[in-house]
Amino acid sequence: PENLKYQKPVVPANNYIDGLVHDKLHKLRITPSEICSDEVFVRRVALDITGVLPDRETYDSFMADQSPDKRAKLVDRLLERKEFTEMWVMKFAELLQIQTDDNQGMSYKATLLYFNWLKDRIANNVPMDRIVRELLTSTGGTFVNPSTNYYQVERDNLKITENVAQVFMGMRIQCAQCHNHPFDQWTQDDYYSFASFFSQIGRKRAADPRESIIYNRKSGEINHPVHKEPMPPKFLGGDAPELKRGDDRRVALANWLASPENPFFARNLANIVWAHFFGQGIIEPVDDVRVSNPPSNPQLLDELARRFTEYDYDFKKLVRDVCNSRTYQLSSAPTESNKDDLRNFARSHLRRLRAEVLLDVISQVTETKNKFQGLPLGAKAIQIADGRVSNYFLTTFGRATRETVCSCEVVMEPSLSQALHLLNGEATNSRIRQGKVVRNLLKDGKNPEQILDNLYARCYSRKPRPAERANLLASLAGSESPAESLEDVFWALLNSKEFIFNH
Repeated sequence: PENLKYQKPVVPANNYIDGLVHDKLHKLRITPSEICSDEVFVRRVALDITGVLPDRETYDSFMADQSPDKRAKLVDRLLERKEFTEMWVMKFAELLQIQTDDNQGMSYKATLLYFNWLKDRIANNVPMDRIVRELLTSTGGTFVNPSTNYYQVERDNLKITENVAQVFMGMRIQCAQCHNHPFDQWTQDDYYSFASFFSQIGRKRAADPRESIIYNRKSGEINHPVHKEPMPPKFLGGDAPELKRGDDRRVALANWLASPENPFFARNLANIVWAHFFGQGIIEPVDDVRVSNPPSNPQLLDELARRFTEYDYDFKKLVRDVCNSRTYQLSSAPTESNKDDLRNFARSHLRRLRAEVLLDVISQVTETKNKFQGLPLGAKAIQIADGRVSNYFLTTFGRATRETVCSCEVVMEPSLSQALHLLNGEATNSRIRQGKVVRNLLKDGKNPEQILDNLYARCYSRKPRPAERANLLASLAGSESPAESLEDVFWALLNSKEFIFNH
């Protein structure tokens, strides 16, 4: 091999995350990229935290701020916006499969109450361990106590078992239902002992036929499929709890699962947060934790989990740590040593905007409004409560159907249908005409150069580069219809990778 000379670079660290990432990169002799520009950062962090592009006021005030901690201050402001709540309500609604389903007794009323319950918890920054305990131990009517809908969305006790393991611990234990897991430590005994925590869930109709009541039946066992004996409840990878006859087994499970005694809970949620901001988890996929799929940086994941636990499972504090790290703020421009690295966070990687966010930002920059079933005109796609509510754009760009808890439900791979829809569909052409952004700017007396600045700022959160400005102004100079030509530029910006991707 050539060019084996290597000297550890002196790279500043904003917090503990950077030190642990740098330690791993040093072992691999990889040099991280430089920090990204302010223009890139304001767009990146606004999209990641709020799911919308920075408005002109946010952009101008941030760019004018000369204080050394202006990025941290921007993160704090964004975390207090309602869009942060909406983003994570959407993500957790996918994991909880919030959608109407007449076959399961999930009416639209129950779905909306369940969604609003989740929204209230996230908006009030209720610690994640409390949210999980409320879900797993919930009893009562699905209207009166909406968290009980967790047991209405899925009524099969074995599926509930698998979902709890996958959503809250990141483990796919489905294989162990029929045989010992071929790629992990879990056995059939582990599977059915864990399933026994849910064997005594009872359901009955309420006075309103659309409502169900979830209760503890205080009896009922799950038998092992081989030796046919009832399996006593036992924590995954842990001990069997002491339970008296009639105790609600779910309470014992919830108290263990959402506690430091369970080594998987905090690690799983920390990994989910990390994956949101970096496009991939430290363990990838995030819900496939197993001995044969180790973390790319175990020390980093352990420390994130430790801090999350130390923060009493305060979600915002963990997000703040991630966004304030130098690692998150790295440029996507590669160095010679990190150009082929995909797993060690030596630079930022381009991430296509997910379906809901992409539709929302197209509406934002074109100043048009969406209409979704059950929501007022102008509502955003990330505000959709019912997983069954969708449209052609959202389906084409891979919105989760909420049919399963799998992270693979959100499809981020590009397709020909997506490209054609942006090029020729109503997502861009119709909205440019409908919103009249260019024509209104012309009506206000703006010249082509000012309009170009406006379009670039609203789409890219930056000004045109000198070459871009010169080429575009030259092509516009001879135009017989400035409005149509500028709308063509607007269309080109909306179809560009720089707009469709976070970078």
